[in-house]
Amino acid sequence: MAPAGKVTGFHKEGNGWFCNAGLPSDITVVVDGIQFHLHKFPLVSKCGKIARICEESSEKALITVLEEFPGGPDTFLIAVKFCYGLRMELTTRNIVTVYCAADYLQMTDEYGEDNLLSKSENFLHKNVLHNWKDCILALQSSDPVIARAEKLQIIRKCLSAVSMMVCTDPSLFGWPMMMYGSLQSPGGSILWNGINTGARIRSAESDWWFEDISYLSVGLFERLINTMETRGIRPEILVGAIMYYGRKYLPGLGRWKSGQSGKTRTVASFSLTPAVVDQKVLIETIEKLLPEKKGKSFCRFLLGLLRVALILGVSQMCKDSLERRIGMQLEVATLDSLLIPAYSDSDTLYDVDCMERIIHHFMSSETRITSFSPPSLDPETSPSSEPLRKVAKLIDNYIAEVASDINLKPRKIRFLAEALPESSRPLHDGLYRALDIYFKAHPWLSEKEKEELCNIIDYQKLSIDACAHASQNARLPLRVVLQVLFFEQMQLRTALAGCLNALDTESAPAGPITIPSEMAGQILQRDGWITVVRENQVLRGDMESMRSRVGELEEEFIKIKQEMKKVTKSHSSLSSPRLVARKIGCKLIPRSTDAQPDPVDSTGPTPRASVEQARRSHHSRHRKSFSLF
Repeated sequence: MAPAGKVTGFHKEGNGWFCNAGLPSDITVVVDGIQFHLHKFPLVSKCGKIARICEESSEKALITVLEEFPGGPDTFLIAVKFCYGLRMELTTRNIVTVYCAADYLQMTDEYGEDNLLSKSENFLHKNVLHNWKDCILALQSSDPVIARAEKLQIIRKCLSAVSMMVCTDPSLFGWPMMMYGSLQSPGGSILWNGINTGARIRSAESDWWFEDISYLSVGLFERLINTMETRGIRPEILVGAIMYYGRKYLPGLGRWKSGQSGKTRTVASFSLTPAVVDQKVLIETIEKLLPEKKGKSFCRFLLGLLRVALILGVSQMCKDSLERRIGMQLEVATLDSLLIPAYSDSDTLYDVDCMERIIHHFMSSETRITSFSPPSLDPETSPSSEPLRKVAKLIDNYIAEVASDINLKPRKIRFLAEALPESSRPLHDGLYRALDIYFKAHPWLSEKEKEELCNIIDYQKLSIDACAHASQNARLPLRVVLQVLFFEQMQLRTALAGCLNALDTESAPAGPITIPSEMAGQILQRDGWITVVRENQVLRGDMESMRSRVGELEEEFIKIKQEMKKVTKSHSSLSSPRLVARKIGCKLIPRSTDAQPDPVDSTGPTPRASVEQARRSHHSRHRKSFSLF
């Protein structure tokens, strides 16, 4: 009789498993160093591989080694129990390895009806592929036997089932969901005392499955995302799952979340072990999975991913691709996320070279990528915004932030400032502010270096306040200050001409006057200049009257001097110059000594000098009233 009928179970002694049968073992199977002392008959009747081994060997006590057995000794023990007719249990955690082991042992129906291979296949289709929780567990347990599971199409079937359930309303899956509690029928209606009320629960949010699939390995996660993409799931949903997975296994990305944190949602309500992830492989995989889309939170995630990539030292191809993606949507980036520290041996505090490459990608990208379809994903992104002006403002702020680094070279500042065309900056106030900060942090720069940097600025594009500040800025070269004053004078003349035109319009005969909207806007923009012009006109009138008075005094003084010379020649022996002065009605200031030859050359200020000093004092007070900072 077959010893299988007498077997009651198996027990382990030391490094081997033994059958509780009355007959001695006639075959020993070794799996990963563990010996199984078994009998040929039950194994040969179920396993094609063991049957072929026994046919090829004539030994009575056969010893065979099964190399690379799927699932190891534990899975082989399940297969052995099945061969001996003992009770064995198939679960979602062992179904993949048992399926692969049955295929390895060739336990097909040819060696017995309803053999282990067909039994495993039936369990997979009936119990696993229709249940979200079981699919996730089966996929997670497939990592040790991934190659054979791929060959048997197990992975493809599970991934297809999971992606299909993501596309479907979760309330139709046939099991209660954790987020809705237990008061739900399999059809999705609310139950009251076990009675179907017919009321439908609201649709689940699109991210209900993010947490569950985050327990899969990187390879399975990549295949699942690709499968979902082929099924037509929206890119913004897939990006959300990718970002969730990346932040879970790359702790450095936690800082670069968008404002919406949200609670962790799951429907499986089962314990899972987090996957063991190689972070370098994960970053390179995420980079390949991300779509060519644009969004504010998405760009922030890309910049965080680039930071971690620079720290971990991923491949150059991956870093270049991340920089290219960021450059193609630089207009939606934020300043804090662009301030990437220099993780290499660079002397600078921030990685300015990386920023240069990102700007280069922005300028060289011929086609602009599209935004995600739902506007709610990035409500701050305006489709009508001008990317070039946004990037120019962003670069100006970036230069201002990095300018305080004492190791930053002037050529780096110049490259960043000149990377964009002149038309990208309607005003150069931000650029002027950045250079002023740089000059303050680098007082040792020569005048030539300062002038080369100041050549970047178009002084005609400086605002009133910026011009007022620059004209008093001691850190700027003298030539630059003169240029600022020159263009400021030109602006004053332009504003004065516009003011006079406005006054002429006001003095015209009364009647219905229509001012074009563009002209009205220009007049409003010149309001700040009109006050300056009026003050300058008053100042100019005072200066003209003072200048004429000074001229009169100079002429009178020359006449007095000529009279004094004539009198001195004719009456040098009879009278002193003081007496002569009394005769002509002029009162001279007394002197402490006669060593000074001419009272005209006194040390006190002349009338012209007094007038010029008053002019400069008034002009200086006028400048300080328009301080920029």
